Amino acid sequence: MTVSPRPPERRPLQCMEVRGGNVAVEEALEAPGLQGWVYSRPYRSAEGGGDVHYLSLCQRGTISRLILADVSGHGASVSGIAASLRSLMEQNINVRDQTAMAGRLNREFGELSGMQRFATAVVATFLTMDQSLTVCNAGHPRPLWYRASDGEWGILDADPGDGGNLPWGLDDDTPYRQFSVLLGDGDLVIFYTDALTEAADGHGRQLGEPGLLELARGLDAGDLVAFGRDLVTAVERHRGGREAEDDVTVVTWRHEAESRPPG
Repeated sequence: MTVSPRPPERRPLQCMEVRGGNVAVEEALEAPGLQGWVYSRPYRSAEGGGDVHYLSLCQRGTISRLILADVSGHGASVSGIAASLRSLMEQNINVRDQTAMAGRLNREFGELSGMQRFATAVVATFLTMDQSLTVCNAGHPRPLWYRASDGEWGILDADPGDGGNLPWGLDDDTPYRQFSVLLGDGDLVIFYTDALTEAADGHGRQLGEPGLLELARGLDAGDLVAFGRDLVTAVERHRGGREAEDDVTVVTWRHEAESRPPG
Protein backbone atom coordinates (compact mmCIF):
# COMPACT_ATOMS: atom_id res chain seq x y z
CA MET A 1 0.00 0.00 0.00
CA THR A 2 3.02 2.29 0.37
CA VAL A 3 3.14 5.10 -2.20
CA SER A 4 6.22 5.52 -4.38
CA PRO A 5 8.73 8.25 -3.43
CA ARG A 6 8.05 10.31 -6.55
CA PRO A 7 4.57 11.81 -7.04
CA PRO A 8 2.99 11.40 -10.48
CA GLU A 9 2.88 14.17 -13.06
CA ARG A 10 -0.59 15.53 -13.74
CA ARG A 11 -2.08 14.83 -17.16
CA PRO A 12 -5.32 16.20 -18.66
CA LEU A 13 -8.18 13.89 -19.54
CA GLN A 14 -9.16 14.30 -23.19
CA CYS A 15 -12.76 14.60 -24.34
CA MET A 16 -14.30 11.13 -24.79
CA GLU A 17 -11.31 9.54 -23.01
CA VAL A 18 -11.84 6.82 -20.42
CA ARG A 19 -9.39 5.70 -17.75
CA GLY A 20 -9.37 2.97 -15.15
CA GLY A 21 -9.25 -0.72 -14.40
CA ASN A 22 -8.47 -3.10 -11.56
CA VAL A 23 -4.66 -3.07 -11.60
CA ALA A 24 -2.05 -1.12 -9.61
CA VAL A 25 -1.90 2.54 -10.53
CA GLU A 26 -1.11 5.99 -9.21
CA GLU A 27 -1.87 8.93 -11.44
CA ALA A 28 -2.85 12.58 -11.26
CA LEU A 29 -5.46 13.77 -13.73
CA GLU A 30 -7.25 16.98 -14.57
CA ALA A 31 -10.51 17.80 -16.32
CA PRO A 32 -12.45 21.04 -16.71
CA GLY A 33 -13.43 22.12 -13.20
CA LEU A 34 -11.62 19.21 -11.53
CA GLN A 35 -8.25 17.91 -10.49
CA GLY A 36 -8.05 14.22 -9.67
CA TRP A 37 -5.73 11.71 -8.03
CA VAL A 38 -6.13 7.94 -8.32
CA TYR A 39 -4.34 5.34 -6.23
CA SER A 40 -5.06 1.62 -6.43
CA ARG A 41 -3.18 -1.45 -5.21
CA PRO A 42 -4.48 -5.04 -5.45
CA TYR A 43 -4.15 -7.29 -2.42
CA ARG A 44 -0.65 -8.75 -1.96
CA SER A 45 0.56 -6.98 -5.11
CA ALA A 46 -1.47 -9.28 -7.37
CA GLU A 47 -1.61 -8.40 -11.05
CA GLY A 48 -5.28 -7.48 -10.63
CA GLY A 49 -7.76 -7.19 -7.80
CA GLY A 50 -11.41 -6.72 -6.93
CA ASP A 51 -11.42 -2.90 -6.84
CA VAL A 52 -12.48 -1.36 -10.16
CA HIS A 53 -12.45 2.33 -11.04
CA TYR A 54 -13.61 3.96 -14.25
CA LEU A 55 -13.36 7.64 -15.18
CA SER A 56 -14.62 9.42 -18.27
CA LEU A 57 -14.89 12.91 -19.75
CA CYS A 58 -17.55 13.70 -22.34
CA GLN A 59 -19.87 16.35 -23.82
CA ARG A 60 -17.01 18.68 -24.84
CA GLY A 61 -15.53 18.52 -21.39
CA THR A 62 -18.66 19.47 -19.47
CA ILE A 63 -19.33 16.09 -17.81
CA SER A 64 -16.87 14.10 -15.71
CA ARG A 65 -17.99 10.72 -14.38
CA LEU A 66 -16.53 8.23 -11.93
CA ILE A 67 -17.57 4.68 -11.12
CA LEU A 68 -15.76 3.00 -8.22
CA ALA A 69 -16.71 -0.57 -7.32
CA ASP A 70 -15.44 -3.18 -4.88
CA VAL A 71 -16.18 -6.82 -5.72
CA SER A 72 -16.60 -9.09 -2.67
CA GLY A 73 -13.32 -10.93 -2.09
CA HIS A 74 -9.94 -9.52 -3.01
CA GLY A 75 -6.79 -9.94 -5.05
CA ALA A 76 -6.23 -12.52 -7.74
CA SER A 77 -9.26 -14.62 -6.70
CA VAL A 78 -11.68 -11.98 -8.00
CA SER A 79 -9.53 -10.24 -10.60
CA GLY A 80 -11.29 -11.95 -13.50
CA ILE A 81 -14.81 -10.99 -12.46
CA ALA A 82 -13.64 -7.48 -11.63
CA ALA A 83 -12.20 -7.14 -15.15
CA SER A 84 -15.56 -8.30 -16.53
CA LEU A 85 -17.32 -5.69 -14.39
CA ARG A 86 -15.07 -3.06 -15.94
CA SER A 87 -16.32 -4.14 -19.37
CA LEU A 88 -19.90 -3.71 -18.15
CA MET A 89 -19.00 -0.23 -16.89
CA GLU A 90 -17.60 0.66 -20.29
CA GLN A 91 -20.79 -0.47 -22.01
CA ASN A 92 -22.93 1.63 -19.64
CA ILE A 93 -20.78 4.69 -18.99
CA ASN A 94 -22.85 6.96 -21.24
CA VAL A 95 -26.23 6.09 -19.73
CA ARG A 96 -27.48 9.57 -18.88
CA ASP A 97 -29.38 8.81 -15.66
CA GLN A 98 -27.10 7.47 -12.93
CA THR A 99 -29.91 5.60 -11.22
CA ALA A 100 -30.76 3.85 -14.49
CA MET A 101 -27.07 3.04 -14.94
CA ALA A 102 -26.83 1.62 -11.42
CA GLY A 103 -29.93 -0.51 -12.00
CA ARG A 104 -28.60 -1.85 -15.27
CA LEU A 105 -25.17 -2.64 -13.83
CA ASN A 106 -26.82 -4.33 -10.85
CA ARG A 107 -28.78 -6.68 -13.12
CA GLU A 108 -25.89 -7.34 -15.49
CA PHE A 109 -23.43 -7.97 -12.67
CA GLY A 110 -25.92 -10.37 -11.06
CA GLU A 111 -26.10 -12.31 -14.31
CA LEU A 112 -22.33 -12.25 -14.67
CA SER A 113 -21.64 -13.52 -11.15
CA GLY A 114 -24.60 -15.91 -10.98
CA MET A 115 -25.56 -14.12 -7.74
CA GLN A 116 -22.50 -15.73 -6.13
CA ARG A 117 -20.74 -12.41 -5.52
CA PHE A 118 -21.77 -8.82 -4.95
CA ALA A 119 -20.10 -5.47 -5.50
CA THR A 120 -20.51 -2.22 -3.63
CA ALA A 121 -20.25 0.80 -5.90
CA VAL A 122 -20.52 4.56 -6.08
CA VAL A 123 -21.31 6.50 -9.26
CA ALA A 124 -20.55 10.23 -9.35
CA THR A 125 -21.09 12.80 -12.10
CA PHE A 126 -19.70 16.34 -12.06
CA LEU A 127 -21.29 18.97 -14.31
CA THR A 128 -18.94 21.86 -15.02
CA MET A 129 -21.63 24.33 -16.06
CA ASP A 130 -23.43 24.39 -12.71
CA GLN A 131 -20.61 22.93 -10.55
CA SER A 132 -22.88 20.17 -9.26
CA LEU A 133 -21.86 16.70 -8.14
CA THR A 134 -24.52 13.98 -8.30
CA VAL A 135 -23.92 10.74 -6.40
CA CYS A 136 -25.61 7.34 -6.49
CA ASN A 137 -24.28 5.00 -3.78
CA ALA A 138 -24.87 1.24 -4.03
CA GLY A 139 -23.92 0.11 -0.53
CA HIS A 140 -20.43 1.60 -0.83
CA PRO A 141 -18.42 3.46 1.87
CA ARG A 142 -19.60 7.06 2.00
CA PRO A 143 -17.23 9.64 0.44
CA LEU A 144 -15.56 12.29 2.57
CA TRP A 145 -16.20 15.94 1.70
CA TYR A 146 -13.96 18.89 2.56
CA ARG A 147 -15.65 22.28 2.26
CA ALA A 148 -12.91 24.77 1.55
CA SER A 149 -15.07 27.79 2.38
CA ASP A 150 -15.21 26.90 6.07
CA GLY A 151 -12.35 24.41 6.32
CA GLU A 152 -14.68 21.67 7.57
CA TRP A 153 -14.68 17.93 6.85
CA GLY A 154 -17.83 15.83 6.71
CA ILE A 155 -19.53 12.89 5.04
CA LEU A 156 -21.01 13.21 1.56
CA ASP A 157 -24.37 11.54 2.00
CA ALA A 158 -28.12 12.04 1.88
CA ASP A 159 -31.00 10.04 3.30
CA PRO A 160 -31.84 7.57 0.48
CA GLY A 161 -35.26 6.77 1.96
CA ASP A 162 -36.49 3.34 2.94
CA GLY A 163 -34.72 0.42 1.29
CA GLY A 164 -32.96 0.31 -2.04
CA ASN A 165 -29.42 1.26 -3.06
CA LEU A 166 -28.16 -2.27 -2.33
CA PRO A 167 -24.80 -3.52 -3.60
CA TRP A 168 -24.86 -4.89 -7.13
CA GLY A 169 -25.64 -8.58 -7.53
CA LEU A 170 -27.93 -9.05 -4.52
CA ASP A 171 -31.39 -8.14 -5.82
CA ASP A 172 -32.31 -7.52 -9.45
CA ASP A 173 -35.20 -5.25 -8.50
CA THR A 174 -33.65 -3.00 -5.86
CA PRO A 175 -34.32 0.70 -6.63
CA TYR A 176 -31.51 3.25 -6.79
CA ARG A 177 -31.66 6.88 -5.75
CA GLN A 178 -29.23 9.74 -6.09
CA PHE A 179 -28.60 13.17 -4.63
CA SER A 180 -26.75 16.31 -5.72
CA VAL A 181 -24.58 18.92 -4.01
CA LEU A 182 -22.88 22.07 -5.26
CA LEU A 183 -19.11 22.06 -4.95
CA GLY A 184 -17.29 25.20 -3.89
CA ASP A 185 -13.91 26.30 -5.14
CA GLY A 186 -11.23 24.14 -3.51
CA ASP A 187 -13.64 21.51 -2.18
CA LEU A 188 -12.29 17.94 -1.99
CA VAL A 189 -14.29 14.74 -2.34
CA ILE A 190 -12.59 11.49 -1.32
CA PHE A 191 -13.92 8.22 -2.75
CA TYR A 192 -12.40 5.01 -1.40
CA THR A 193 -12.91 1.31 -0.83
CA ASP A 194 -13.39 -0.34 2.54
CA ALA A 195 -9.74 -1.33 2.98
CA LEU A 196 -9.32 2.14 4.52
CA THR A 197 -12.14 2.01 7.07
CA GLU A 198 -11.42 -1.65 7.88
CA ALA A 199 -7.70 -1.04 8.46
CA ALA A 200 -6.92 -2.50 11.91
CA ASP A 201 -4.20 -1.60 14.38
CA GLY A 202 -2.14 -4.11 16.38
CA HIS A 203 -5.06 -4.67 18.77
CA GLY A 204 -7.50 -5.39 15.94
CA ARG A 205 -9.29 -2.04 16.25
CA GLN A 206 -10.59 -0.95 12.86
CA LEU A 207 -10.20 2.66 11.82
CA GLY A 208 -13.86 3.01 10.79
CA GLU A 209 -15.46 6.00 9.14
CA PRO A 210 -14.96 8.30 12.18
CA GLY A 211 -11.28 7.36 12.37
CA LEU A 212 -10.73 7.97 8.66
CA LEU A 213 -12.46 11.32 8.95
CA GLU A 214 -10.23 12.23 11.87
CA LEU A 215 -7.12 11.32 9.87
CA ALA A 216 -8.32 13.55 7.01
CA ARG A 217 -8.86 16.46 9.40
CA GLY A 218 -5.24 16.22 10.47
CA LEU A 219 -3.85 16.59 6.93
CA ASP A 220 -3.20 19.63 4.74
CA ALA A 221 -5.95 19.77 2.11
CA GLY A 222 -4.19 22.42 0.04
CA ASP A 223 -2.42 20.06 -2.36
CA LEU A 224 -4.54 17.31 -3.88
CA VAL A 225 -1.77 14.81 -4.63
CA ALA A 226 0.06 15.41 -1.35
CA PHE A 227 -3.19 15.01 0.57
CA GLY A 228 -4.05 11.71 -1.10
CA ARG A 229 -0.58 10.31 -0.53
CA ASP A 230 -0.55 11.50 3.09
CA LEU A 231 -3.94 9.86 3.71
CA VAL A 232 -2.72 6.51 2.36
CA THR A 233 0.39 6.81 4.54
CA ALA A 234 -1.68 7.73 7.63
CA VAL A 235 -3.86 4.64 7.17
CA GLU A 236 -0.72 2.55 6.81
CA ARG A 237 0.60 3.96 10.09
CA HIS A 238 -2.68 2.99 11.78
CA ARG A 239 -2.04 -0.58 10.62
CA GLY A 240 1.44 -0.43 12.14
CA GLY A 241 3.04 -0.76 8.71
CA ARG A 242 1.45 -4.14 8.06
CA GLU A 243 0.21 -4.99 4.59
CA ALA A 244 -3.42 -4.18 3.85
CA GLU A 245 -5.80 -7.14 4.11
CA ASP A 246 -7.75 -6.11 1.02
CA ASP A 247 -7.46 -4.28 -2.30
CA VAL A 248 -6.95 -0.55 -1.74
CA THR A 249 -8.32 2.26 -3.90
CA VAL A 250 -8.60 6.00 -3.30
CA VAL A 251 -9.93 8.53 -5.83
CA THR A 252 -9.76 12.19 -4.86
CA TRP A 253 -11.46 15.04 -6.74
CA ARG A 254 -10.76 18.72 -6.13
CA HIS A 255 -13.05 21.36 -7.59
CA GLU A 256 -11.29 24.19 -9.41
CA ALA A 257 -13.95 26.82 -10.06
CA GLU A 258 -11.84 28.86 -12.48
CA SER A 259 -11.28 25.90 -14.80
CA ARG A 260 -13.95 25.89 -17.51
CA PRO A 261 -14.60 23.65 -20.52
CA PRO A 262 -13.34 24.80 -23.92
CA GLY A 263 -15.52 26.90 -26.20
